[in-house]
Amino acid sequence: MGVAHRFYEAFTVRDHYTMGLLYAEHATFSDPVFQLLNARGTRLMWQMLLSRAEDDFGIEADILEDGQSRARVNWVAQYTFSATGRPVKNHVTTEMQLVAGKIVRQQDTFSMWRWSQQALGAKGLLLGWTPLVRNKVQQTAAASLTDF
Repeated sequence: MGVAHRFYEAFTVRDHYTMGLLYAEHATFSDPVFQLLNARGTRLMWQMLLSRAEDDFGIEADILEDGQSRARVNWVAQYTFSATGRPVKNHVTTEMQLVAGKIVRQQDTFSMWRWSQQALGAKGLLLGWTPLVRNKVQQTAAASLTDF
């Protein structure tokens, strides 16, 4: 079983510990909200997100490639955004670079505008595509991770 399969099996059952073990010590992670985390920050991010997830949290993963040097996955997360209580269905694409069975680089992409429409409502619909909203979401997420 490849790294992506192990990662998403752990993700499905909210096992941040196993997910964290799959990152190399020099790994990086980036997505539209969490910009360029190191391995420690990435592990903490998954722990924070999964420990705060409501009962309705779930993911579905479609593993497109799970090789020795790279993995590609399309996945969908469904959850309640705790800051607003609004339901979110986020479509994400993951690209992983792998070395010796560990993730060394993970880049997740998704539509920040689509996410903000769901998570923030009318404000996200009107302003979710702007740097103003994107920067505010990034700052809030970074502060939450620091506090965690």
